[in-house]
Amino acid sequence: VQLQASGGGSVQFGGSLRLSCAVSGSFRAINVMGWYRQAPGKQREFVASITSGGTISYADSVKGRFTISPDNAKSTVYLQMNSLKPENTAVYYCNADIKPSAFLRNNDYWGQGTEVTVSS
Repeated sequence: VQLQASGGGSVQFGGSLRLSCAVSGSFRAINVMGWYRQAPGKQREFVASITSGGTISYADSVKGRFTISPDNAKSTVYLQMNSLKPENTAVYYCNADIKPSAFLRNNDYWGQGTEVTVSS
């Protein structure tokens, strides 16, 4: 199982970006997919997540500006980021809790980071 994140880039204050995270490989089920970020000199923090049942969670700092959405047919999750601020500058990481097979327990997977830079 691999997670491939894409969509990062550089934008100005107030701009938008859409991140994508696609799961590839063989697996039985995706339980949760989400996004975390790590700003320079800071710890990695939660941004947003969505469960297989459609339950969505957001960090307070992004509520109303970021939207997480799935494309179940493509095993992909998107993070639409609007009204970006310089403090949103970070490396964004995709995360998923996946059951690889009927005989294995759930595992936590991470994609490579995609860098987001917001200039003032």
